[in-house]
Amino acid sequence: MDWIAPESGLRLEGEGVVLRPPRAGDYADWREVRAASRPFLQPWEPTWPSDDLSRAAYRRLLSAYARDREAGAAHPFFVFRAADEALSGGITLSNIRRGVAQMGSVGYWCGRPYARQGLTLSALRTLTDFAFHTLGLHRLEAACIPENGPSRSLLAKAGFVEEGRAQAYLKINGNWRDHVLFGLVSPVQVRGASDEAVSV
Repeated sequence: MDWIAPESGLRLEGEGVVLRPPRAGDYADWREVRAASRPFLQPWEPTWPSDDLSRAAYRRLLSAYARDREAGAAHPFFVFRAADEALSGGITLSNIRRGVAQMGSVGYWCGRPYARQGLTLSALRTLTDFAFHTLGLHRLEAACIPENGPSRSLLAKAGFVEEGRAQAYLKINGNWRDHVLFGLVSPVQVRGASDEAVSV
């Protein structure tokens, strides 16, 4: 049975990419690209559990995604190359905070066979547009390890501004690592209490 969620029909189209929520039927493609990319991805990700690529682990991932979506806390997507619908990676808008914050955090990964093709940059721009124009968020945040030059360059190309450095920010590949923090504020006009446009 495929993963069912209220937004299961959600589909975002960007330049050369399509973003949609992960489904149970994506397991084989997800496993293949993750397995082929393990040495490429592991230095930048949390430690992979021993059963990380198993079907059971994938079901747990989908369940966690579903809980976060139902709580309004996240929007996870797989990234597909539009030309052939190949699953190239993933991108997630998580830790969504409403109220006075109206912000969220962005994380992403790209399979090694699809790196340096502009797919993740296009996915990031597509997700940013979705976050600001559809969800009405005010600000996005992202972080990466200082040594991850490609990720820093990607965020800069997408308009994110480097804002500082956080010590021992996340546990990556078994170690607490410093991260460079990035932010992006929405260019969209929002309405204030007086219903007058306020520039953000």
